[in-house]
This record gives sequence, structure tokens and C-alpha cells, in this order.
Amino acid sequence: MLTIGQLAAYAGVTVRAVRHYHHVGLLPEPERDASGYRRYGATAVVSLIKIRTLANAGVPLSRIGQMLEADASTFAEAIQRIDSHLRDEIERLETSRKQIAELTAGDTLALPPEVISYLERLRQIGASERMVERERSGWILIAARWPEHMREVISAKHAQLDNPQLVRLYRLLSELLESGADDDDPLLEEAADIMADLQEQAYAAGEGFGEQVHDDLPFHLLDALAVEIDPRAQRMLDMMRERGWASWTRLERLTKPPE
Repeated sequence: MLTIGQLAAYAGVTVRAVRHYHHVGLLPEPERDASGYRRYGATAVVSLIKIRTLANAGVPLSRIGQMLEADASTFAEAIQRIDSHLRDEIERLETSRKQIAELTAGDTLALPPEVISYLERLRQIGASERMVERERSGWILIAARWPEHMREVISAKHAQLDNPQLVRLYRLLSELLESGADDDDPLLEEAADIMADLQEQAYAAGEGFGEQVHDDLPFHLLDALAVEIDPRAQRMLDMMRERGWASWTRLERLTKPPE
């Protein structure tokens, strides 16, 4: 007859595990002998080894009791179900590992590949990392709202980068972000002029994506995000309104000049 310590050592588990198996009802707890100790026989050793084997294989403790009492056919079916579940879990974990690996680049967090390529294009035309980070945050808002439109939108954005004015705008905004200039910096006026001109060109060409989706919330969030990141963006919004545009994020003319 074995003590609980001897039983645990023989089966290759801890005493704490044996007590837990007692607690959940997997392993019967013997009565104490005359000296006050619990003694375990060979049947308990066999049962504990079975429990340990099933638990190490990934079988939930809540199902081990039924499997220990099952006949061969029922046991085999249960094993197949558990194996299928583990296979699904492995696939999920492999997908998670792939996503985690992709996140090491930083840009990929919550963004599809086409947006990542656009952010890289911004670096190539001279946008600063701070500017790219700001763009990344904005694209997270857009991609979450319209994931089905991302290829279409990014394709149009790549085409727009062929316009030297837009390239100049990104470089201007990058310089402003890096310099920490005041609201009266002349570069703000130049940036607003370029934005208004680009809006006019896009409006004439009918390129407004916002009008197609009839959804104002993401554009309001984009404006709010810009101001939260850099309070000077509010001055830029004011200058856009002075030039007849509601915002730089969508093609919306003001019906009347702001008061």
C-alpha cells in the first residue's frame, strides 16, 4: 500500500495533482487507516496513470471521467473528437503565430496588405515616419469601416501620388510635424492651398469616395484624429473652410462661406 507521496511519484505527477483529481472526482479518495494516513493500492496507481496520460494528451479533465468508464468503441470516438478539436486549435495557433510574425513590421497592425504597400510608398516619396504613423492610424479607421473597398481606394491613392502637388503636400506636412511650428507658420498656408487645389481637381474629376458610401462617421473620426494627434490640425481645418471646403478628408463644398 502506498502513501499519497509514493503514489504521486510512481505515476509521475505531483501530490497537488493527486489531491486535485480527488477534488474533481476523477480519482477515488481512500479512507484513512488506523494511523490516520490514506493508503493507495495498485488499482489507484493504474487509474492515476490513465488520468495522467489522458491529461498530458490534452484531454480536458471534465471529459476524462467519462472516457475512463467508456467501452473501446466509445473511447475511440471520444479520442477522434478530441483529436479534431486539437487539430482545429493547432490551425488557430499557427494562424496566430503567422499574424504575430507579421506584426513585427509594425505597419501591419489592423491593416490589410494593400494599405501597407501604400505606407511604404509614402516613405519612398519622402514622408517622415511621424507622417506615416499618422497615416497608419487614419487607415486603421478606414479599413475597419470599409474593408471591402480597400483595394479600390488604395489603387486610387497610388494613382494620386503621381501628382507632384500631393507629393509636395506630404513633404510639407512631414516638415510641419517634425518642426513643431506655430499656427502662423507659412507652411500651413501653403499646405492648405495645395489641399484646396487638390480637392478642386478631385471634385472636378468626380473622385469622391465618401459620396459613394454615404457614411459620414469615418470622415468625422479622421478629422478628430488629426486634431487629437496634432492640435494645429484644427487650424488646417479652419483654413480649408475659408477656402470653401468642409474638410480635407472628403469632397464636400460649403454651401456658404463660414462666418
